Amino acid sequence: MSGTMDARLQRRVQRYGWDRAVDAYARHWHGPLAGVQGELLSMAALSPGEAVLDVACGTGVVSVAAARAVGPAGRVLGIDIADAMVRAAQQRAEALALGQARFERMGAEQLTLPDAGFDVALCSLGLMYVPDPETALRELHRVLRPGGRAVLAVWGERVRCGWAPLFGIVDAEVRSEVCPLFFRLGQDEALGRCCASVGLQVIAQRRRDDSLDYADADEACDAAFVGGPVALAWSRFDQSVRQRVRARYLEAIAPWRDGAGYRVPAEYVIVAAMRPPS
Repeated sequence: MSGTMDARLQRRVQRYGWDRAVDAYARHWHGPLAGVQGELLSMAALSPGEAVLDVACGTGVVSVAAARAVGPAGRVLGIDIADAMVRAAQQRAEALALGQARFERMGAEQLTLPDAGFDVALCSLGLMYVPDPETALRELHRVLRPGGRAVLAVWGERVRCGWAPLFGIVDAEVRSEVCPLFFRLGQDEALGRCCASVGLQVIAQRRRDDSLDYADADEACDAAFVGGPVALAWSRFDQSVRQRVRARYLEAIAPWRDGAGYRVPAEYVIVAAMRPPS
């Protein structure tokens, strides 16, 4: 039933899916992703006064942390393909009076930004959704100043992410795969090689083991279906399909049942790279 998705359709699925997912994403993913986001920011080692680009910023959690780190003398631009995510991020920054942070809807593969305008580029768990991550990384290289650095996080190996069966379960119900290349960059040293291929010099590569902890089955399913990358497909399923895919997903994560809840294993890859000084 599944087929290869063209790039334009893939971008539309992500844009409108994440528009639907924004509230559930904030409820169910901010906590579980705090560890990998904290490690990414630690590797970025932001300094006061720096200019930071946060690609696929989502609800702005990393952007806000970056804005605090660079202070009023610095600036942060968060970009995301989904309008609702951009609005949520802007509201978050405004509520915290972080005037140095601003947000725009923009795709990662075509940055409408000048050359060499940023000291640091961040992308926390966004490259997996980009149809052409090499083009996105080439754009990051372009907008970084010589000597500027990029810190990127993606999900790791499929077999080390216990929630990974989600995609196959949903793909069985739709005509096109939701995220056909989702785990490609998490394999071996794929992300580092991808950086090197566009001229970014890899400084550090790390794998991080973590878990996604849910209080019960409803929370696990809401995180997977309502607050994540399959939200658009889920929104179009009728009740019988929802019951079927939910049951299949709970069966898939049953090995990580912990009392009434779940502790689902997750792996991440984080790479720090630099645009070589000219």
